[in-house]
Amino acid sequence: MQSRIERLLSNIGEGCAAFISGYPNIFYYSGFTSADARLIISKNTRLLLTDPRYTIQARRQARGFDTADIGGGWEKIFKAVGEEKIAFEEDRLSVGEYKRLKAAAPGKIFVQAQESIDMPRRVKDAEELELIAAAERIGDEAFLHILDVLRPGMTEREAALELETHMKKNGASGLSFETIAASGVRSAMPHGAASEKRIERGELLTLDFGCVYKGYCSDMTRTVVLGKADERQREIYSVVLRAQETALGGISEGIGCAEADALARRVIEEAGYGAYFTHALGHSVGVEIHERPNFSPKSRDRLEEGNVMSVEPGIYIDGFGGVRIEDLIAVSGGKTVNFTNSPKELIEL
Repeated sequence: MQSRIERLLSNIGEGCAAFISGYPNIFYYSGFTSADARLIISKNTRLLLTDPRYTIQARRQARGFDTADIGGGWEKIFKAVGEEKIAFEEDRLSVGEYKRLKAAAPGKIFVQAQESIDMPRRVKDAEELELIAAAERIGDEAFLHILDVLRPGMTEREAALELETHMKKNGASGLSFETIAASGVRSAMPHGAASEKRIERGELLTLDFGCVYKGYCSDMTRTVVLGKADERQREIYSVVLRAQETALGGISEGIGCAEADALARRVIEEAGYGAYFTHALGHSVGVEIHERPNFSPKSRDRLEEGNVMSVEPGIYIDGFGGVRIEDLIAVSGGKTVNFTNSPKELIEL
């Protein structure tokens, strides 16, 4: 945790303390696994504020942090903080709490610092990489399981539940996000959450799912056909697969994130489907399912050691359906490592 805190303090600057209110950074900087907490971190302060329900848990999880009752009064707490400036997470602090903090610390200057506080999470250390890889292995196992279970007439929600139950039975503490199980024309919705629609023979079925393992997320997508794929389905699938393989083959440490996006987007555009690839190529994954940097046409970032990224091109045609294929990769030891091992050839069940 110490190196993370050192990077945090370097980012927010000399003479500044960090007030952390969002769960992702509470967990990242302290190891505490409840959102009912706040952190104050400065050069000489490591303080976790929670209520008496969690004090035993806090002492066990947040090593190196002092623990105090969050109901003890902000005036007393901030008076003990020597720094004049307080960096806070503007994306995760409510207006009401911000006003209460300002009133309790009239001599302090509150500075918006979400990006500076989040920044250390971009680069994963060896332990984090292994936890994300382990989470992705649980997803791989769930996908192999669902291939034996899927059948025409099953609802999308039943398919999603099979994936979720299998992941939780095999070590997952929760889900990275609401499972996407979209079949037939619904597969044209990139974020088509599972519904009561029954999966029919001959339909595309997109499954996008992930789990949380020891605080870290996984993410993968596979698209299958229940029955025989028709010519158009095969064509679209082959374009998406070619786009993904082209991107995976060209992504390496130091590549511009916009350049990585262009590797896949160019393949889809040249095949005549450019208008149907409606999102960025990928995003970073870690404590949260969507972190930075992004493989986006607008990104100015470059891929660096320790980044974990999804690579997920797709084609989505309203009234017909869609295909997405997603792997999770990392830059580790100067090499690009693919954490996802599920088959990618078109599977017809």
